[in-house]
Amino acid sequence: MNFHRLFSFSPLPTYLCKVNKTEDFFKQHLAQTTPFPFGIKVDHAKGSYIYDHDGKAYLDLISGIAVSNLGHGNPEVINAIKDQAEKHLHVMVYGEFEQTAQNDLANELLQTLPEPLNSFYFVNSGTEANEAALKLAKRVTGRKKLIAFEGAYHGSTHGSLSVSYNSAKKVAFEPLLPQIEFIQLNHHIDLERIDENTAAVILETVQGDAGVRIANEAYLVALRERCSEVGALLILDEIQCGMGRTAKMWAFQHYPITPDLLTAGKALGAGLPIGCLAASKDLMEQFSFDPMLGHITTFGGHPLICAAAAAGLKVIREEKLLDQVEEKGAFLERALQHPAIKEIRRIGLMLAVELENEEAVKKVVLEGLQEGLLLFWFLSTPNAFRLAPPLNIEKQDLKKGIKSIKELLDRL
Repeated sequence: MNFHRLFSFSPLPTYLCKVNKTEDFFKQHLAQTTPFPFGIKVDHAKGSYIYDHDGKAYLDLISGIAVSNLGHGNPEVINAIKDQAEKHLHVMVYGEFEQTAQNDLANELLQTLPEPLNSFYFVNSGTEANEAALKLAKRVTGRKKLIAFEGAYHGSTHGSLSVSYNSAKKVAFEPLLPQIEFIQLNHHIDLERIDENTAAVILETVQGDAGVRIANEAYLVALRERCSEVGALLILDEIQCGMGRTAKMWAFQHYPITPDLLTAGKALGAGLPIGCLAASKDLMEQFSFDPMLGHITTFGGHPLICAAAAAGLKVIREEKLLDQVEEKGAFLERALQHPAIKEIRRIGLMLAVELENEEAVKKVVLEGLQEGLLLFWFLSTPNAFRLAPPLNIEKQDLKKGIKSIKELLDRL
């Protein structure tokens, strides 16, 4: 999103203009991603709410951008963190020592994935998982060409940015990786561009930043077949759409396909930072020779975070949260119908609400913030706002959020 255009009106709302010593410190000494951060002074968070230092509650309908799938302060996750902290924190760079927390997380993941995806490389973030996937694809195939998709967002490190589509976000950091081509989602004719020179095709199983764009089944089956035909690896990026967000643990499980490589992050850490590359053991072990240490990380697989992630997966499984996601998502979609909404694109509890224009989105999001409702926009889809509430959000909180959104829409 063009934030200069987004905030081109003057003056800014009063609640964004207040400056005190705390806010001044925040703006002067902490790196900013835009000139106009939301600036909520967070005191604590619980369930589906975030509270500021004045005690104001914000209903969180974005989960920190699909991170807090279990809401805030889940007791099972907190207890797992405390237990692990009493045992040990970092003891050695990743891959040298056997650690129970890493084994427990791998065991939980094995229960959610088909057999070919049986080996895990834990890193620090989703974009790092994508970096590892791109490297492994080149190592395994000996090829250089990468295919990505129009509308894609895979992260902001150099390799991940290279296979992301928004040129406005890339131009200041060029040159990026060479031999990248972009094709259109659900356009079968573009599959011909995947050839014997292609190392990998990388796709978000559900495109997030593009505004929740969903692949159709026939297309994904054809994509899988084309990759297998020419020997290219299929990488599915489920950093945002994985971990139950779509009502299945992994979005690709809606389709009769399995990727060669799967990347995860965001909600996997149950509120702590983690990324994961999943592959078969045969593929993953090629990081260990020619050259040795083909991929390395100091803090990847940190035991504190692995303990939290394993606990989070266990909560999803034992509380059968996946059984609730589609029902809640469908209720949200039905109840949100409003003349101001042009389209709602949804899978599970991952929604893009498209309005008439960027100005309407700006008004709804910022006025919602003022009234204690957390909504957010997409980087590359300025005429829509996102909804991604916790998977375990209470029905009364969903109803409260819907009522507030419709009141905001009434003002347009």
